[in-house]
Amino acid sequence: MTVNTTDPTPTKKIALVTGANKGIGYEIAAGLARRGFRVGVGARDADRRGAAVARLQADGHDVFAVPLDVTDDASVAAAATQLEQQGGLDVLVNNAGITGGMPQEPTLVSPDQVRSVVEVNVIGVIRVTNAMLPMLRRASEPRIVNVSSTVGSLTLQTAQADAVGPISAAYSPTKTYLNAVTVQYAKELAGTDILVNAGCPGYVATDLNGHQGHRTPEQGAAIFLELATLPAGGPSGTFRDEEGIQPW
Repeated sequence: MTVNTTDPTPTKKIALVTGANKGIGYEIAAGLARRGFRVGVGARDADRRGAAVARLQADGHDVFAVPLDVTDDASVAAAATQLEQQGGLDVLVNNAGITGGMPQEPTLVSPDQVRSVVEVNVIGVIRVTNAMLPMLRRASEPRIVNVSSTVGSLTLQTAQADAVGPISAAYSPTKTYLNAVTVQYAKELAGTDILVNAGCPGYVATDLNGHQGHRTPEQGAAIFLELATLPAGGPSGTFRDEEGIQPW
């Protein structure tokens, strides 16, 4: 449990959810708050961030706004400083992500398009995670949760291509990369209390897919709430959805 350095009395565990102003990220923030966490709502758009915090607080949730652009070193450093002042960090949920727009056929996608998606979906995760690790190392039951997708599974892409989305040379490969990064963090942090896992929410109706998904954001958030609250000694370095372990 996080302890405020200015007050010896134990406080609530603190979680940070990136991209939490809408969709799955919003529901992860709400779900963690319902589980007793104090939640930092990370988002780069000030208006949307403020509106999300207001909605969550109106529902009785203990949340606070965290200005956060995962592509900007200074923004991430400022967020880390803010969390230190709040008392530390117990759970990090790396949810922020973009698709990069269309077209995404490899013969049509532009290098700049690919680069922009990698910057948010992969480098942003590394940037935020590394900035938050000093606090997580001090937590009693620290968890890192990466929001991935089965479209990033090379096994599923080759075995049942029609079931894992359209041809995508920007978005899908970033989730493959994110899965690989998840494994590397789990390997490096093995032997510590930090559990690092990736999850897939299923085909959720969000802005990313024009609200075409058949699952709700709340349903999609469930797997990440499970990973964020794994008990001590739980698995690390896994890729899971609500049905269980999925192949990389």
